[in-house]
Amino acid sequence: MENKSIGLYIHIPFCIKKCNYCDFCSYPNMEEYWDKYVYAVSDELVLKSPEFESYIVGSVFVGGGTPSLLPPEYIARIFEIVHKYYKISDVCEISIESNPGTITEEKFRVYRSIGINRLSIGLQACQEHLLKNLGRIHTYKDFITAVDLAQKHGLTNINADIIFGIPGQTFKDWEETLSNITSLGLTHISCYDLIIEEGTLFGEMQEKGILREMDHDLNRQMYHFAIDYFSSKGYEQYEISNFAKPGYQCRHNMNYWERGEYIGIGAGAHSFSGNRRYANIQNVEEYIEGVETGNLKLSEDSCLTTEEALAEKMILGLRMNKGVDLGIVSKEFGIDVESKYKKSIEILSEEDLITLKGKVLCLTNKGLDLANKVFVEFL
Repeated sequence: MENKSIGLYIHIPFCIKKCNYCDFCSYPNMEEYWDKYVYAVSDELVLKSPEFESYIVGSVFVGGGTPSLLPPEYIARIFEIVHKYYKISDVCEISIESNPGTITEEKFRVYRSIGINRLSIGLQACQEHLLKNLGRIHTYKDFITAVDLAQKHGLTNINADIIFGIPGQTFKDWEETLSNITSLGLTHISCYDLIIEEGTLFGEMQEKGILREMDHDLNRQMYHFAIDYFSSKGYEQYEISNFAKPGYQCRHNMNYWERGEYIGIGAGAHSFSGNRRYANIQNVEEYIEGVETGNLKLSEDSCLTTEEALAEKMILGLRMNKGVDLGIVSKEFGIDVESKYKKSIEILSEEDLITLKGKVLCLTNKGLDLANKVFVEFL
């Protein structure tokens, strides 16, 4: 019997400074926990390995936080356990997230030696005043240095994260960022709309009336300009926020959107296996304590109903440009999906938010702007 493929996500929640917009599981000023945390991550990998011994790991993603903040020997220690206890595909995509200013020659040397073959760098903007607005601690020059170092060490599969909709960002700023980013020979660009979340510094500023979100029309103009601009430079949009050179789509993220199974390791990490979705507790001390006692502490744990699983399949699938093949989904779930959602499909088609070509359902350009309105029809 052929081994099933699974993704492996490893969360490193430490950072130098919490960005003004960040609502991820990340914490500054926790250096005293680094060593204990890495041991806990290693132990969790061992604890979970018997459950996944029949799987083959097709992708590994080390995210954060800022994984590149850790001394490289910590990352090497984690990968020693990964390779010892899990079957890793010969063509495994192994990514690590990084921030400019936190990576060095030595770190890249170690990353390459342990099999890391994809780098994701958090740039966000090219303009120093916008980086400052976001609470970033690097400069655009730091980003260029990081890309040069990575390429020098043979890491050619490189993603950059950029953001539009930043308070104070002009259309000219956005054009400059896109021009700069596409001139560097990167294989992948993640292009995110800034969402101001509760519990962040930006969220507090918005509540107090001292921060205003960008004008909606300008925001949409930036997004659609990016789609056209990236296309003209050879990047294919394959998901709402992601663009890649041919053959360089992020396999780890594709697995999420296709509802593939994945293991989450570390504080706040999510897992999906069988029909079960569960997540580790975000608190670092409680996470470590749970691993040390062999009793992992979870923040959520549920088994999906068929209805919930189908809704996920539709919503996640519609995020991708290739859309959802209703024939394939009908076979997977044993029901006629087109009939089930007939009314919703008709309404959304009339509003020019989706298009049905044969059996394949996709978002339209207008649907990209109003994706949440589409998704809610499948809940």
